[in-house]
Amino acid sequence: MVAVSPHSHYIYLGNFEYPFVLHMFAQTVIDNTIWTLRNAFKRNKAPIWRALQEELAGPRANRREINVRRLAQITKANEVVVVPGKVLGTGSLGHKLTVCAFSISETAAKKIIESGGKVVTFDDLINKHPDGKGVRIIG
Repeated sequence: MVAVSPHSHYIYLGNFEYPFVLHMFAQTVIDNTIWTLRNAFKRNKAPIWRALQEELAGPRANRREINVRRLAQITKANEVVVVPGKVLGTGSLGHKLTVCAFSISETAAKKIIESGGKVVTFDDLINKHPDGKGVRIIG
């Protein structure tokens, strides 16, 4: 079955409809996050938001992966960290941590929350720390 979308931008071929739609959605989320970071940098002149924006705009192969175990080793209690990549759930976390990441596994999110920490979005992080002070890039 071949069908053209109402806007004629995409052609859907039978079962291939969903990967195209998911890719479109994922790209929209990435683009929105890039714009959020770019605007935060312009508004607040904080270099951390520019560095994260450039990291996200780059190739996906350059994004980092870090385990909860490694986060536990290199962070202190009540620290705010950004992972420009994915947080994976291997290991355990023994202290509170506020984590913002481009992607986070369900297991990692559960372990962070169970240890008393928080998983936040970029919007929340920018609103709470507009100048970027007290925020570390990890990975």
